[in-house]
Amino acid sequence: MGDRAAVAGGPDRGGVRPAVGILAPSGVAAAVAVAAVAHIVPAATWLPRFRAVCFPRLAGLGRSDHVALTFDDGPDPDSTPRFLDALDRLGVRATFFVLGESAVRFPELTRDIAERGHELAVHGWTHSRPWFPAPGRDLRETARAVHALHEITGRRPTWYRPPYGILTGGRWAAARRLGLRPVLWTAWGRDWTADATAASVRATVRADLRGGGTILLHDSDRASSPDCWHAALGALPGLITASREAGWQVGPLREHGIAREDGPDVPDAEAARPRQHTQATGRPASHPT
Repeated sequence: MGDRAAVAGGPDRGGVRPAVGILAPSGVAAAVAVAAVAHIVPAATWLPRFRAVCFPRLAGLGRSDHVALTFDDGPDPDSTPRFLDALDRLGVRATFFVLGESAVRFPELTRDIAERGHELAVHGWTHSRPWFPAPGRDLRETARAVHALHEITGRRPTWYRPPYGILTGGRWAAARRLGLRPVLWTAWGRDWTADATAASVRATVRADLRGGGTILLHDSDRASSPDCWHAALGALPGLITASREAGWQVGPLREHGIAREDGPDVPDAEAARPRQHTQATGRPASHPT
């Protein structure tokens, strides 16, 4: 009887006492909605025109006389060394956005990228899809990748590009906490498709490339069609030649002169983040960046 009275709230209370700390259904729905907004709002920067106009730093817009050359998804022992040799022949250095698990698996190759004068950056720990909010996991995995690159090369990375180019709220918050600067691209080669060729990659990049732009290519087929990296590799000489003929230097992001004072990196979803319910510490299917 005493237990029943305690549950019911006693004769002078009437009815059942709501459990402390449990949100009402409307509160739960509101919290879920806020979490969804915080997760997805920054991902709108995947739209190229939107980010180029509103978030030029995130788009990778830098010096007008320079083009940044970047690669995603490596290191891969079958393909990355061929890109390194080609870049040596062309006299070009680039930024490689690597996956942490691959860097740890192939530490000598990862070290070789840095020792040849290229810049290493973070592309995540794995090439995971960001469909559901997971800020704790985002932070843990990004931190793990940062630590791996630091351990292997002795240098702390500066840049971050999320898998698929989708910068969710959790990924943006993780990059910010770890001192990484998110950057996407202004021109890509669609080099991840089965029908990509050196000619198609060159044409696709050049259609959107301007001075100050950032090129996205892939030095691995880890998250794309088998052997498609041959198309990107074959396109390199023509892209470098065309850029130089246009009067643009080609190099890594560290030489790109991306300004720090032209506004926020991404839409600020922090204000919408439900802080009391999340622990920040703890390609669209069409492309695999």
